[in-house]
This record gives sequence, structure tokens and C-alpha cells, in this order.
Amino acid sequence: MVHLSRFAEDLIFFNSGEANFVELSDRVTSGSSLMPQKKNPDALELIRGKCGRVQGALTGMMMTLKGLPLAYNKDMQEDKEGLFDALDTWLDCLHMAALVLDGIQVKRPRCAEAAQQGYANATELADYLVAKGVPFREAHHIVGEAVVEAIAQGKPLEALTLADLQNSAQ
Repeated sequence: MVHLSRFAEDLIFFNSGEANFVELSDRVTSGSSLMPQKKNPDALELIRGKCGRVQGALTGMMMTLKGLPLAYNKDMQEDKEGLFDALDTWLDCLHMAALVLDGIQVKRPRCAEAAQQGYANATELADYLVAKGVPFREAHHIVGEAVVEAIAQGKPLEALTLADLQNSAQ
């Protein structure tokens, strides 16, 4: 359930106006009462909340068990309600997650644009240099200088010329 909750949280963010990486289908969203352009990710918010409910059932069961001797006790009658509710809730969450995934649309251009920001590809460049025989420490320094140069020029790392990269290596 923790994984489902994290899955839901990530997709809520990916669907937000800030990230805008995915669009959720109308089957798993509702319109905002305040903002007409916004679609609330209802199914994902319910998954996230219901995961807390299942974790609560686990905590309740553990509290019942914590003071029992190693034998059957009537206290264990209290585990059934939480267990059956947790199972039903878990299945509901899986069905909702399947509906979300069935209708999700990934905004590939936006994802590619975001992946190129922040010089995340610097690690790949360092790995490339290492594969070509440059010691890692030196490759790390070279790429660091290349990133400084790219920032100074106001361009992404992949837009640097060969001359820029060679200058960073000196």
C-alpha cells in the first residue's frame, strides 16, 4: 500500500500545472468548483487516503498483538474487521489505479523538455568520458567546468560546441 500511495502522489504531481507531464482521463477526475480549467485527480487522492486507512488497520492489529502471550486469545477476534476492510480497500485501490493507468496520456514533449533542464545529462557526459578512458575524477572536473560554461552562455549542456568542451577539459 505504501507503493500505491507513492504512485498516487507522484501522478498527482505529474498531473499538476507545475509539472504538466501527464493528463488524467475524465473517468478518474472531477472539475474544480473554484477553477474551471482544473481537473481534480479524485481517484489518485482517494488511493493516497485509503492507503493511510490500510496502514491504520495494520497499526491497530499490531497494538492488539503487542501485549498478548504466545497462544490464542479472544483479543484476536478484533483483527478480523480491520483485516477484511484492509483487503477490500486494497482491492478497490488496485482497481482505481488500473482505471487511472488505462486513461492516462503522457505529454512526451513536456517530459523531454523537463529532462533537459537542470543539466541532468551531466552525469551521462561524465560516464561517456570515463568510457573513453578519462579517469572519473578528471571527467567529473571537466563536466563541472562544461556546466559552468553552459550556464554562463545561457544554454543547455548539449548545445555547447566541441571547442567549448575542449576548453573545459584544459
